[in-house]
Amino acid sequence: MSEHDGRYAPSPSGPLHLGNLRTALIAWLFARSQGGRFLLRIEDLDPQRSRAAHEEAQIADLRAIGLDWDGEIVRQSERRERHREAFEALGAAGRTYPCWCTRAEVRQAASAPHGSQGAYPGTCRELSSVERSARERHGPPRAWRLDARGADVVFTDRLHGARRGTVDDFVLWRGDGVPAYNLAVVVDDADQRVGEVVRGDDLLDTTPRQVLLCTLLGLDVPRYAHVPLLLGSGGRRLAKRDGAVTLEEWRDAGGSTAQLVSWLAASIGLADRGVSKTPAELIGGFDVRRLGRTATMLEP
Repeated sequence: MSEHDGRYAPSPSGPLHLGNLRTALIAWLFARSQGGRFLLRIEDLDPQRSRAAHEEAQIADLRAIGLDWDGEIVRQSERRERHREAFEALGAAGRTYPCWCTRAEVRQAASAPHGSQGAYPGTCRELSSVERSARERHGPPRAWRLDARGADVVFTDRLHGARRGTVDDFVLWRGDGVPAYNLAVVVDDADQRVGEVVRGDDLLDTTPRQVLLCTLLGLDVPRYAHVPLLLGSGGRRLAKRDGAVTLEEWRDAGGSTAQLVSWLAASIGLADRGVSKTPAELIGGFDVRRLGRTATMLEP
């Protein structure tokens, strides 16, 4: 593993919006400015939401804004056996258990006065053998969870500094046979020898889960850099009401791809506004200290 090797890993469930493209550009600059490899991985875990047409369009958009990558594109859907190996290793270590809770039950338990906000309280972990047998008679588990044992995890983020989090018993494997994101991403980053994970700061709070999984599986923990998001009106996720939010819409509105790259760079502090820059031209002046630390609102 090189500590400078990075990646971008979109899910092919729809077109990339400008925020996705900005994060991809930043991740590319992190790797290229330090002489590292840059990898592209398609996170098509969910067969119900993933579409080949979306994957093709995403790849085309990344190429259009001037990004390249090393080696072949990896697809998570083709790595199911490797994910299964990691899941079974955790099971052999006594760190997994079946869960029959519905989403509504999880939300209700997590919002109880005694519970941590959004955290699964370990309901099915505490089932007796009799209670577990009774549940099994009514059907297979809805998921398998990690017995996190309330692990307290500390890590350092390159933008946010020292971070600490208590890990709840999160899902590792879905009842329909699909590995959960947290398990798959840890295994894939390790196998691809990714040394630095650069992604949106909406994933910052789930990072302690991934650090814990690395530790339990004996994998190297990568460095992390969670970058600010590009948001729509009112601080919401980008949507059509915010105007040109995809590369295609940007072009349809009369903007060029070169103008978009320059605007994306300026919006995060990597270039002066109105100055045209290609990704290659941004490499030499890239400095993580120049990156903004707060979300950018897209003006329609």
